[in-house]
Amino acid sequence: MWDSFWDFLWAGVVIFAFVAYLMILFNILVDLFWRDHRTSGALKAVWLIGLIVLPYLTALVYLIARGRGMAERAREYAATTKRETDAYIREAAGRSPAQEIAHAKELLDAGTITTQEFDALKTKALSRA
Repeated sequence: MWDSFWDFLWAGVVIFAFVAYLMILFNILVDLFWRDHRTSGALKAVWLIGLIVLPYLTALVYLIARGRGMAERAREYAATTKRETDAYIREAAGRSPAQEIAHAKELLDAGTITTQEFDALKTKALSRA
């Protein structure tokens, strides 16, 4: 298959370029159909047809024309995902020991629980810390 070192090297360059193109194409499609909500459906269809008919040229034009917006949308998506993940972690982790003790103190002050129950809740909260 490969007659010389240069054939092997050229095959490596072609494979690298193709994989790079697939990564760029995937990023363009994600940006176009998932992150960009302001572009009309007709314009999205034009970009898609361009990516099918003249893939390399259309990808290059897309990156030049919409690269900055693409980066901004990716940054916004990453920030939103981080906020949602942090909120989920805080929710899943529950309250901190200080919050548990403060809540138990409120219950004690309201007369809902006894001093022994407050001490048990306090000990339990501190044991989780």
